[in-house]
Amino acid sequence: MSLQDLLAALAVVVNGLPQGLLALTFGFAAFPTALAFIIGPVGMVLTNQVAPISFQAESIVLAGQMGKDRNERLNIVFFTGIVMSIIGALGLLEPTIDFIGPSILNGMMAGVGIILSKVGIEMAKENKIAGGISLITAILTYFITEDLVYTIVISVFLSSAIWLFLNRDSEKIEKSDINLEYEKFIPLKITISPEIIRKVLGLVTLQVGGNIAYASITGSLANKPVNIDMVTLYSGIADSVSAYFGGGPVESIISGTAVAPNPQLSGILMMGIMAVILLAKLLPKIAKYVPNQSIGGFLFVLGAIVVFPTNIALGLEGSPILGGVTAIVTSATDPFIGMIAGIFIRFLMGIF
Repeated sequence: MSLQDLLAALAVVVNGLPQGLLALTFGFAAFPTALAFIIGPVGMVLTNQVAPISFQAESIVLAGQMGKDRNERLNIVFFTGIVMSIIGALGLLEPTIDFIGPSILNGMMAGVGIILSKVGIEMAKENKIAGGISLITAILTYFITEDLVYTIVISVFLSSAIWLFLNRDSEKIEKSDINLEYEKFIPLKITISPEIIRKVLGLVTLQVGGNIAYASITGSLANKPVNIDMVTLYSGIADSVSAYFGGGPVESIISGTAVAPNPQLSGILMMGIMAVILLAKLLPKIAKYVPNQSIGGFLFVLGAIVVFPTNIALGLEGSPILGGVTAIVTSATDPFIGMIAGIFIRFLMGIF
C-alpha cells in the first residue's frame, strides 16, 4: 500500500461523510450502515472488482422522499437490495439496459437530477443561513475547481461554520434531528404493500442506471474491466443487510480510489475507514454541529450542473421526445414511472 492509496481513500471518505449526514436526516441509522461497508470489501475481493460502494446522494434522496416514514424507507431499501442482488446474480443488468434504451435511461437520470436540485433549493428555503450559504459556496466552488469533492467539503464546512458562529449562544446547537435510539441493530419490521412495491421499482430503476454509469466510470478511471452485474450483486446485498438492521442505502459511486496506484486496495481501505467511523458512532456526533441544510448546495450542483445537463444531452441526442418525456415524468414522480412513460411513448411512436 502506498501513501497515494491512503490519500485517495481518505478523499472519498471526506466526500461520503456529508452524504452520510444526509442519510441520517431521513431516519437511516449510521451504526447498522457499517455492515454495508463491511460487505463491500468482501464483495470486491471475491469478485475481483475495483468499484467500491459508499453513500450516494441520489439513492438517499429518492428513498427518503418516497418513503412516508422511517419504516417504509427501510423497507424500500431492503427490498430494492434483494431485487438488485437477483438482477446481478442472474446477469440481467445489461439485457435490462438494452431493453430500456439509452434515451429513456438518460432521460430518467436527467429527471433524477431535477429532483436533487429541487431538494437543494428547498433546503435553502428551510434554512436561509446554512442552506443559502451552502448553495452559493457550492456553485462558486464547483465553477472554480470543477471538482465535486472540493464542492461538498467547502460548502458543508463553510455553511456549518457560519451557522454555528451565528447560533453560538442558541439552543439550536444542542438540539439534533438525529434520533440516537436508532444507533443500534434494530431488526426491520417487514411490510409489503402495492405502494411499497411501486416505490421499490422506482429505486431499482435508479440503481440500474446508476450502477451502469458510476461503476463503468470508476473502472475506466482505474483502467480495469468492471463486471457491472457483480458490483450490483454485492451492493444489493449490502443494501438489504444495512436496511434490515436500520441502516441506509450504500451504492456504487464514481470513486476517487480508482486513480490510486492500487485501486482495489484503496477502495477496500476507504470502506474500512468508513465502517470504523460508523461503528464508533462518530457520524451522529458530527451531525450535532452540521445543520441538515448544509448539504443543499452540493445537491443542487450535483443535480442541476452535473447530472441533469450530461444526461439530458445524451437522452435528447437519441430521441428528443423519449428523453424529454422520461425526464419530465421522472422529476414529477419517480424513475420507475418515468421509465414506464418513456416505454409507452416509444410504443406509441412505433405504431404511429
